Amino acid sequence: MKIASWNVNSLKVRMPHLTEWLADAKPDVVALQETKLEDTKFPVDELAAAGYRAVFSGQKTYNGVAMLARADLKGEFEDVVTDIPNLDDPQRRILAATIGGVRVVDLYVVNGKAIGDEKYAYKLDWLAKMREFLAREIERHPNLVVLGDFNIAPDDRDVYDPVAWGEDILCSPPEREALKRITDLGLHDSFRLFEPAGEHYSWWDYRQGAFRRNMGLRIDLILIGDALKASAKAAAIDRTPRTWERPSDHTPVTVDLDI
Repeated sequence: MKIASWNVNSLKVRMPHLTEWLADAKPDVVALQETKLEDTKFPVDELAAAGYRAVFSGQKTYNGVAMLARADLKGEFEDVVTDIPNLDDPQRRILAATIGGVRVVDLYVVNGKAIGDEKYAYKLDWLAKMREFLAREIERHPNLVVLGDFNIAPDDRDVYDPVAWGEDILCSPPEREALKRITDLGLHDSFRLFEPAGEHYSWWDYRQGAFRRNMGLRIDLILIGDALKASAKAAAIDRTPRTWERPSDHTPVTVDLDI
């Protein structure tokens, strides 16, 4: 099973990119973030024509998450969850479903804006409540995959210039500690199972020629549970869509599981 994650930064704008990438990469399951579409406008028919079923939770203009599965993948989306328990939040940032015997949790983690901002406090609270949810999920679903745009660079290897970024937003110790508390549940960064070196990024700012200069961050992650670790055969960051015209600022990340 090939599982992917991609922050498309507007599905309406990036739909041609998505269908081209699906045809080329042929993932079995894809988690999307920042779809920025109300549910009534989700392109169900276009994705069906591309060979994918979908489940989604969206809102107008901002946020929005979705999950796609190949039409020939056995089973339906089951036990769908669109909200974190004990968090009254209208923002559409989480989507969980079981497909093909794997529990997949798609996250679009809060950005946080700046350290000290109220959105930063909201981010840390959101992450704490997400950890509580995931602790229950991994008990119920050992075959767990948690993926998405985490808006956190796990360590300095994931930052093009750790000195310049310092302890700024996306790299601050409280954010990294919140992420570690999640991985300490028994989740593994699939990319790091295969690539220990730095200078591999999944997000580049649109400004200052950041992509051309590889001034990026690795903030798009696929975490897999202990039960799936031995089945992981490959993990990758696909930079190609970032080279296309009018790209998302993120690029797809994938993991291949022998299940």
